[in-house]
Amino acid sequence: MALSENEVLEGLAEIVVDETGIDAAEVTLEKSFTDDLDIDSLSMMTIVTLAEEKFDVRIPDEDVKNLVTVGDAVTYITGAQA
Repeated sequence: MALSENEVLEGLAEIVVDETGIDAAEVTLEKSFTDDLDIDSLSMMTIVTLAEEKFDVRIPDEDVKNLVTVGDAVTYITGAQA
């Protein structure tokens, strides 16, 4: 069963918090991974790998560059589950 956008956001926020120590309240749909959350490329790749495992989806490297905001990632993961 596919998760809702809110469930994906919550799960993604857990991953970001565990990987970076950022406050979960900061991980909102409109936040940019690099500009707002200050996530570097290595941490981003770890987050992507953990998200693939958690949500049982595949996020190809060429698609990762398009995941600029948390909302982009949530939309991608939600669509990939369908």
